[in-house]
Amino acid sequence: MGTYLRYAALGDSATVGLGDPTVEGWRGWARLLAEALGQTYDISFCNTAVIGATSTVVVEQQLADAVAHRPDVASLIVGVNDVMRSGWDVTRLRNDLMTCADALSGQGALLLTARFHDHSVMWPMPGWMKRSIQRRTAELNAIWDEVHASYGGLRLDLGAVPDLHERRFWAADRLHPSELGHRRMARAFGERLVTYGFSFEPPSLEPAGGLPTGWRQDLAWMAGEGVPWMGRRARDLGPWVVRRAWARPSGGPERETVA
Repeated sequence: MGTYLRYAALGDSATVGLGDPTVEGWRGWARLLAEALGQTYDISFCNTAVIGATSTVVVEQQLADAVAHRPDVASLIVGVNDVMRSGWDVTRLRNDLMTCADALSGQGALLLTARFHDHSVMWPMPGWMKRSIQRRTAELNAIWDEVHASYGGLRLDLGAVPDLHERRFWAADRLHPSELGHRRMARAFGERLVTYGFSFEPPSLEPAGGLPTGWRQDLAWMAGEGVPWMGRRARDLGPWVVRRAWARPSGGPERETVA
């Protein structure tokens, strides 16, 4: 490996770093990984991720800047916001993700991707809604399987992390990783990069550099970030929930249609 390394990160709030606050702002797993790589390499880090991004937002607002960075390594982790929105379109989602993977791989980047865990277990919800979220997540993961089969790279299966659902790995909203969760993700990708042939010490799991957390911080986080995020999802999912509840007779079969 050369001593100069370009890393581009594309995605949503997890890649922005929500849940891992510092005095400078959100940090998160991608920045932790970049900082660890920077101990060995002359690193150029470009994080194009934005809060609330869907796959289409990544294609339209992030991909060009990421490709222009000419990355050696590119993390592409998105899809949860697509799963949580009423306008679910698996064909568009596949086209978006394959477009991103093709453009980044065509630039010569090593892809870092992830398979997602079942987010429905983190929040209580009606059974039919939970099953819909699970089906969408399965469809999303099938697309990521296709991306990995077509373009290779390194990936992390979040659903296979044994202690994934422990409270300490999650921020107050149970949707974004805590500092420890971000560190666990950064270290997992770091270990995969080392196995691939990179030479550096993966990020530590020991908390450092982040703001302290407790019930007061959790309350402030929920008021400032968690509740507004859930409010946006509720406004988006609300019409879909009503249509689903109205269209499904009591005890009848479930069938999801594209909103």
